[in-house]
Amino acid sequence: MTYVVTDACIRCKFMDCVEICPVEAFHEGANMLVINPDVCIDCGACVPECPADAIVPDIDREAAPWMEVNKRWSAAWPVISLRGETPAEADAHRGEAGKYEKYFSAEPGAGG
Repeated sequence: MTYVVTDACIRCKFMDCVEICPVEAFHEGANMLVINPDVCIDCGACVPECPADAIVPDIDREAAPWMEVNKRWSAAWPVISLRGETPAEADAHRGEAGKYEKYFSAEPGAGG
């Protein structure tokens, strides 16, 4: 089992999960994070740290479409190990539906 980030992270990108990860499995895009499934050790420490409830185990029915998104973009985006700034509009986008179609950006984040 591994964990994946869903579209609930897009434009929220709280990053509370990043510093708790013992193996630096998170990668940063311009407006969301993803987890590298080959690095994740399945500890689950990140799940309760996410205020947007954007992290789910790969066995969750919600995870299926996000497995490929996490795998693809973790190979392209920089590793992030330090918590960065939460976007100013994060709370306004928390719980919004259809964020991937509306807002996803393939641009990498700053990493760190």
